[in-house]
Amino acid sequence: MQIENLKIFADLVETKSFSKSAKLNGLTQSAVSQQARAMERHFKVLLIDHSQKQFQLTREGQRVYEAAKEMLHTYDMLQSELQEMKKVMSGTIRISTIYSIGLHELPPYIKRFLHDYPSVNVRVEYRRSNLVYEDILHNSVDFGLVAFPVKMRQIEAIPFHNDRLVVITHPQHPLAKLGEVDVADLAGHKIVSFDPDIPTRKAIDQIFRENRLEIEPVMEFDNIETVKRAVEIDHGIAIVPQATVSQEAKQGTLVVLPFRGTGFTRPLAILQRKGRVLTPAMKKFLETLGLDHPESQEP
Repeated sequence: MQIENLKIFADLVETKSFSKSAKLNGLTQSAVSQQARAMERHFKVLLIDHSQKQFQLTREGQRVYEAAKEMLHTYDMLQSELQEMKKVMSGTIRISTIYSIGLHELPPYIKRFLHDYPSVNVRVEYRRSNLVYEDILHNSVDFGLVAFPVKMRQIEAIPFHNDRLVVITHPQHPLAKLGEVDVADLAGHKIVSFDPDIPTRKAIDQIFRENRLEIEPVMEFDNIETVKRAVEIDHGIAIVPQATVSQEAKQGTLVVLPFRGTGFTRPLAILQRKGRVLTPAMKKFLETLGLDHPESQEP
């Protein structure tokens, strides 16, 4: 029995999917199935209840999973400690992020990190918010970046930054000359927005409800870049994070209007799986982001 066998089994339990576990470990689905059967032969017990339609462990399988997690945690801590003793700064950091943060908030930090630690690789995947959480839960990435973080038992959400929500318009739009706006000023204007399931859209809808405005978007998109393009051709106005429109404001293709008052902010957070052991490179990455890394906890 090798440590790789335990990791494959743990990934299988956490994803409840032979195909996802295979993808995480660079194997075929058949190979993962064979590994599970080999473990059952090794322990001489059934680990997976094959009589159920959905993936389900037997009582023995649950105990093997718990022990596997403990051993994997100890192994990861050992590796991290040895790297720190040798002052090794290498490896790969995998990040899953929503588009707006990955395209507009993250690049300066990655540039600085890679300048300071050129032997470390950083891989960034752009995902919808719900898939970022899924990536963290399945251990397929090291860190996730989301807006309006949701509390989850198995995920640590570290506050990262508060971005300001602003209104953007075409330069010739009637609102463009106001300089700043109240929410009530948006009444009667066409609104371009994000898809209803996106957290920033939910926050915007809440702003409208609190101000008793009934607004139905004329267009809905799943990413910030498409929203901006629609406003640039004067199909409507939009509420977006200020950090995502700095370039367009500088070029004069969009007018950015702040809201009067406070409360129009978008909290951002770094996600990581609770109990995950951080390598020296991961700790330095969090430091580059200006964050203190929490102490590793037992799983």
